[in-house]
Amino acid sequence: MKKIFSLTLVLLFLSYGAAYSQVGITAVPFLQIEPDSRSTGMGNTGVAIADNASAIFWNPAGLAFQNQNQVSLTHANWLPAFNADLFYDYLVGTYYIDGIGTIGGHLTFLNLGEQTRTDETGLELGRFNSFEISAGLSYGLKLSETFALGTGIRYIYSSLADGSVSGQDISPGSSVGVDLAALYKSNSFQLGNREAKFNAGLNISNIGPGIQYTDNAQRDPLPTMFRAGWAYTMDLDANGMNTLTFSNDVSKIMARSQRVSSDPDSPEFETMGVFEALINSWSSFERFNGTENVSVSLAQQLMLGFGLEYWYDNLFALRGGYYYENPENGNREFVTLGAGLRYNIFGVDFSYLYTLEEDHPLANTIRLSLLINFR
Repeated sequence: MKKIFSLTLVLLFLSYGAAYSQVGITAVPFLQIEPDSRSTGMGNTGVAIADNASAIFWNPAGLAFQNQNQVSLTHANWLPAFNADLFYDYLVGTYYIDGIGTIGGHLTFLNLGEQTRTDETGLELGRFNSFEISAGLSYGLKLSETFALGTGIRYIYSSLADGSVSGQDISPGSSVGVDLAALYKSNSFQLGNREAKFNAGLNISNIGPGIQYTDNAQRDPLPTMFRAGWAYTMDLDANGMNTLTFSNDVSKIMARSQRVSSDPDSPEFETMGVFEALINSWSSFERFNGTENVSVSLAQQLMLGFGLEYWYDNLFALRGGYYYENPENGNREFVTLGAGLRYNIFGVDFSYLYTLEEDHPLANTIRLSLLINFR
């Protein structure tokens, strides 16, 4: 029995990069979708901020500096330019326990729409739904007033198809991913008669075994992500009513394929194990673009995000950002805009993504996040 997947599945993977890029060799790319509208409005930067419940995604060490109970929900119609039946939901919550600290949990769901099942002759045999989901817990431990470590663990379940293809049984894939993180948050200091703060963060997320969908195929690696960044916040006036934050994240996929065939006309590649890739993915790598071998340097593998956020009296925020990937390794480039409101225990954040390439699958992506703070 042969499965014919709808265009929505193809577009999902195209939205994360070129088919032969280092980004494109990983499974379950939905784990890379930046969930909260605040950080996505700031050019996908958040590893050094991590001051709300979405720290679970950006940097779980940020939980160590929080003492509030929060719930946040983000919703986005995915790849809206194609009017596909795709949507993304992210539910996250934190709970503070006196003497222990703040524990966070999340549930991530990506609906991939309804697919058509056919036999070898093309006869329709029915329809089925494809989806991916993950759930996990995170915790941050403060080692000093300015430095904390964090970790998290998540279960990942990916249901793309069932039955068999070319004699191979197909079943949903599952795996477990672990996060390791650190965050430094300076004490307030004076700069130009204004109060300022500086943060620096690091997070390696989704460390774990790959996912396998058929009995005879090797496992596809998880999208293990290295992310590091900084954030600088300064008051614009003496009473702190107006503040401005600059942020910058540098990220990289910690997966690596290596050539196993010496035949120049029939190159074959296989993926490294997760721990081997953590060590060996810091150099250039060779990929086959369909016609020739291309070398991708370490600098070309880095994904860059820059963000700016203005707050008025912690009530109203305006945000902007820029995100870039090299054409040899993902080829995403876009500008982001965002806004936020806070009133009492409620918060609303909005972000909009404008791609610099026409007809890009991610064009006009809108995210809306709702936040409730149960201090």
